[in-house]
Amino acid sequence: MPSATTPTTTTPSTTTTASRRAPAAPVRQGRTPAPGLFLTLLAVCSAVTAANIYLAAPLLSLMARDFGSAPSALAWIASVAQLGYAVGLLFFAPLGDSANRRRLVAGLTLVTALSLAASAAAPGAAALAVAMFVASAATVIPQLLVPLVAERAPAERRARHVAAVIAGLFTGIVAARVLGGLAGQAFGWRWVFAGAALLTLVLGLATAVVLPSQRRREGPLFAGLVALPSVLRRSPELWRACVRQAGMFGAWSALWTSLALLLTGPVYGLSTATAGLFGLFGLTASAVAPLAGGLVDRFGAARVVRSAYLLAAVSVPLFWLGGQVLGALFAAAVLIHAALVASHVANQTLALTATSTPATANTAYVVAGFAGGAAASALAGAAYSHFGWGGVCGVAGLWLVLGWGVTWSRR
Repeated sequence: MPSATTPTTTTPSTTTTASRRAPAAPVRQGRTPAPGLFLTLLAVCSAVTAANIYLAAPLLSLMARDFGSAPSALAWIASVAQLGYAVGLLFFAPLGDSANRRRLVAGLTLVTALSLAASAAAPGAAALAVAMFVASAATVIPQLLVPLVAERAPAERRARHVAAVIAGLFTGIVAARVLGGLAGQAFGWRWVFAGAALLTLVLGLATAVVLPSQRRREGPLFAGLVALPSVLRRSPELWRACVRQAGMFGAWSALWTSLALLLTGPVYGLSTATAGLFGLFGLTASAVAPLAGGLVDRFGAARVVRSAYLLAAVSVPLFWLGGQVLGALFAAAVLIHAALVASHVANQTLALTATSTPATANTAYVVAGFAGGAAASALAGAAYSHFGWGGVCGVAGLWLVLGWGVTWSRR
């Protein structure tokens, strides 16, 4: 097996792998929009649906006030949403290799919209958590769209096309924090969930209409789920991408889902709306994604991931200093988002080209990432309660060490 640090996972090698894929199921093209418009619609749909997973984070203070509890006591709801997304990915995302994507996207859109509406009407924290879990499990539409984009893109521009959808996804995450915080402060947190339900319904169904109509392949519907362990075992490159992104995403999740507690707490005492504006630093991710795609196409995934880990390692002590110095928090937010999106573009492009079943491989990759993120978020909430902001930074640093150290030891 090649060294984890040598740039063997370059674009030519991944292109060769992609060329050996099994033939795709027959596709009826129908009235597909122009490529640029089609890619834009998929990116916007990814933004709206990805935002659903992070709606709770900027609204913790408002929900806690409504339910009569402390904000830190509701921090676990953010990790429930991430866990639900990981579970949904495990069961639904592999269907992209076998099921009709158009019908699958339409069905998941309806379930997500109904669950978000139920979240808006939740009478307590337990009911909200159940509704958020279901909504997050069904809102896996971006990870059904990314393999489609990779399949349709020219080999020499594959990472850049994938990066365009990823940029949309991260824009949605930023919007969830910024617009969610502002709208929650102005209208209440329940209206935020109601608005998200409406947007998801409109964009999801519009995307389903323009998707190519792919006939269902022969064989068991959940064959991709059953094949996950063997796909990981046969592809060391996929395994490495999964573990490294789990470490990176876990570090980001620990810091970003706990940040509202720091900003609205006694140190800074910001309002929910003002704290939500801090999410504008997440636009770094949307700006970096196209650049990262070009770097992956030119230099290969391994170099980009290594550079991303170095950026993340620098950001953790800056986040710790940001517990008292706001300027350090600004710099740390820019670095962690640049690191996360660069790592994500590189690792996901590698995952999509490492095997002949891209949707199944993508499922393994994203499930690993969100499982790492959910675990880190849950641990960060407990760390904040017992050790304050320094405990959260410790969790982030630990996840980075694990993500790189485990793959480094198995070169």
